[in-house]
Amino acid sequence: MRKMIVTLLAAGMLSVLLVAPAGAKGRPADAPDTACMQAGMATLKSIDAFSAVAKDGLPIATAVAVGVTVRDGADISAVPDPIPLKVVLADHRAGDNSLFVYPWCG
Repeated sequence: MRKMIVTLLAAGMLSVLLVAPAGAKGRPADAPDTACMQAGMATLKSIDAFSAVAKDGLPIATAVAVGVTVRDGADISAVPDPIPLKVVLADHRAGDNSLFVYPWCG
């Protein structure tokens, strides 16, 4: 009887793990997308732009040159050009609520 109960509990826990909803990449939907932010920082470093962006901001033309696009329906009229690094990083963490779509974020 005890073995049957343990087996049923294990099966129940497994089914919860298999069907539990999760956000992108297995993170809760409201969690910051830090993986996207880290990938964005790595991209800036790969084009030797991280230090310059940290100091002077990210020109929108540079972002476009590496494949960044404006998310459908996003209003970027108030976004400064260049974009301060803290704003770029915050937008990366915003996940599906970001103003921009980043090709390195899945």
